[in-house]
Amino acid sequence: MDDIFHALADRNRRLLLDRLRDNNGQTLSQLCEGQPITRQAVSKHLAVLERADLVLTKRRGREKLHYINPVPVHQIACRWLNQFETMPLADLVRGYNEAAG
Repeated sequence: MDDIFHALADRNRRLLLDRLRDNNGQTLSQLCEGQPITRQAVSKHLAVLERADLVLTKRRGREKLHYINPVPVHQIACRWLNQFETMPLADLVRGYNEAAG
């Protein structure tokens, strides 16, 4: 999970994931359009996302298409976020206030 959190920590990588969520199966050229960073930087960010298994690629002729993989994000939600849904909010606030206190 460290690779996933590392990949998600960068704003540019989150923006690439957002673009793939909105329009899955894009080429590097398509993902570079309108980006404030260079093509080389986009390529490096995609490599980090691929290592974290957040982006999958598929060759179509000479093109390499990039697809978002929602499974790791879902696993994080199940492991780290959903556990707070079962705790009453009042207990969380009380614990925070005691720690800050």
